[in-house]
Amino acid sequence: MSVRHNILANYASQIYVTLIGIFMVPNYVHYMGAEAYGLVGFFAMLLAWFQLLDMGLTPTLTRETARFNGGATNALSLRRLLRALEGIFICIALLGSAAMMAGSSAIASSWLNVQFLPIAEVKHAIMLMAIVVALRWICGLYRGVISGFEQLVWLSAFNIAIATARFVLVIPVFLYVGTSPTDFFTYQVLVALIELMVLVTQTYRLMPKIENGSRTPWQWEPLRGVLKFSLSIAFTSSVWVLVTQTDKLVLSKLLPLADYAYFTLAVLVAGGVMIVSGPISGAILPRLSKLSAEGDEAGLIRLYRSASQLVSVIAISVALVLACFSEQVLWAWTGDAAITGAAAQALQLYALGNGILALGAFPYYLQFAKGDLKLHLIGSLLFLVILIPTLIAATWKYGVTGAGYAWLGANAAYFIFWVPKVHNRFVTGLHTQWVIRDVGLIALASAATAVGLKLILTWPHDRILSTLQIILISVAILAAAAAASSTIRRALATRWNNRFTVPG
Repeated sequence: MSVRHNILANYASQIYVTLIGIFMVPNYVHYMGAEAYGLVGFFAMLLAWFQLLDMGLTPTLTRETARFNGGATNALSLRRLLRALEGIFICIALLGSAAMMAGSSAIASSWLNVQFLPIAEVKHAIMLMAIVVALRWICGLYRGVISGFEQLVWLSAFNIAIATARFVLVIPVFLYVGTSPTDFFTYQVLVALIELMVLVTQTYRLMPKIENGSRTPWQWEPLRGVLKFSLSIAFTSSVWVLVTQTDKLVLSKLLPLADYAYFTLAVLVAGGVMIVSGPISGAILPRLSKLSAEGDEAGLIRLYRSASQLVSVIAISVALVLACFSEQVLWAWTGDAAITGAAAQALQLYALGNGILALGAFPYYLQFAKGDLKLHLIGSLLFLVILIPTLIAATWKYGVTGAGYAWLGANAAYFIFWVPKVHNRFVTGLHTQWVIRDVGLIALASAATAVGLKLILTWPHDRILSTLQIILISVAILAAAAAASSTIRRALATRWNNRFTVPG
């Protein structure tokens, strides 16, 4: 399967999953109430924090699967590694879920600022969350194998089906069963069980056959060869969770649960920016690792820069639409003036921060492919040391706005000061071309378009007309960004020539 098809499939599923999740939120608030939806936001945060237990094992398995495709390892080694990781994941899932259940009473009564929901109801919801979190975390292991085999078209279709079940088909549950948090999370347990069973089946269908008589019992030995790389990824993953979820954890304690729901809404919409980095990284990481294993340095850099331009075009465009027109986006989405007023500024700051984050993540992909994460570990540690105290202090004093400024400032500093150091370490002369041609020109064109439209446009009061205007604005900014991309211009020119050139 080509990288192009994998990227398109990844985009289709990620855009669908993100948009359907965002689209359905007003319905959840309508049926469940703001305070109950705050529990859904708390659940999303728990999913992220649970990734601390991954210890870098899932991306390591993805990389080893890609290396098997590149001929760098054999079938028996890959199967033994999967079996070893399965044992670890199941044990950690059981322990983590049990710990969350044991702490459910303290979380419900002492941590969350519950005002109207019965504490017993909140406790039961947290216990069900623990089961869903454990099941979905195990699913990540098998998604890693499928991604490593570059079966992303299948995985994308499956992700769309599961997202539909998770976000849309819960509405009949609200209508015919109940709208309590217990009803909601009981349904999510059933969906997670089905998800896990399908992923396990597909993973073992893809795994290579081994010689008769070869056995794959659980052993520690398969982990020894990948442990160093895995621990590097583990630190990176831990930093990622800390820098993206600390504000949500602090605010879940400081804010009433209903206000926390509004904050969650803003972060959810701003997270739409990241739909452009997830699909690209999922598609190019296995291929970059394969190119590195084959020694094709020129092909690796070419793919790296082309993907950088693609992400720049879409991430910058989406971030600017959300930042420049945050109030209009929230109004068109919810039709609720209270939500719009409470979440607009947070949406602006988090959207810009996420746009910078999507671009600043690229040097990590380069280091991942080469199996050398030393600089990434150092940079992540510095980022963590600076961000976390600033984030906690700003959130404590200024609430949502302080958290937004801390997030935006930290990502900007990382992009300006650390990204060039990483580029210069691995490819001499890469950074100047990358920051000017692959990012800078695109950012300049899209920003000029966004600011110009903001200055000249007036807004209708009708939500449907506002939505249509937002769509037109998005298309205009995206077109300006695409016009500034040499990769996209070259691709369009090639397609045009192939279509209209008459064979001699």
